[in-house]
Order: sequence, then C-alpha cells, then structure tokens
Amino acid sequence: MRNLIAYFIKYHVAVNVIIIAFFIFGIVGATSLKSSFFPLTDSKNISVNITYPGASPQEVEEGIVLKIEDNQKGLEGVDRVTSTSRENSGTINVEIEKGRDIDFMLLQVKNAVDRVPSFPSGMEPLV
Repeated sequence: MRNLIAYFIKYHVAVNVIIIAFFIFGIVGATSLKSSFFPLTDSKNISVNITYPGASPQEVEEGIVLKIEDNQKGLEGVDRVTSTSRENSGTINVEIEKGRDIDFMLLQVKNAVDRVPSFPSGMEPLV
C-alpha cells in the first residue's frame, strides 16, 4: 500500500492523466447512453373492444364476449384471455406467449373474431 501511495506522489502527472481520462470516458459514455422517458417495449397484449349500444353488462357478456373468448382460447400461442363487460361495451384482452410474432397473432385474433357466427345488430367489434 505504501508503495502505491509513494508511486502516486512521485508520478503525480501520470495520476492526473488517468483522472482526466476517467472523466473523458465518463462524459463520452454518458452522452452515448441510450435512454428514453417512455421506452418502446414489445407489447404482448391484444385488445378487442366491443361497442353494443343499449346493452346491459350481462347482455354484452352472454351475447358477445363469451363467444369471442371461446374462439380466442383455442388459438395456439395465446397465454391467457381475460374480459370485462360494461354497459354498452366490453373489452377482451388476449395475452400472447413470449417469443411469438405479434403481427401474426393479431391476424389470428382478428380471424377468430370473424369466425363468430353472428353478432347482435348494432354491435361493432374493434381489434
């Protein structure tokens, strides 16, 4: 330890160069660091929104949500399907397994919604 301190005292210019190099590398590293306030992440959720004017939550669930949910659960690559039914509307969230192509899965979910045989009049699904 004494040899190290003695070296730094004897060669103080070398120590100053090392400290300046640390500051320069620190500044270069800090400026080239990629950061974002809201970073982009890969979403693994697909949402199906349903509008059914004048319907109660029970009518939305029984008439639409359960039919769409059943079609979604049969898809390969679907991790979990959850839904919420409200007055005049409903939402179905489809969670995709990690590593799946989200664009392909979106197409699969749209096709599954289209496979529902009949929707009540005035109802609009939006994937």
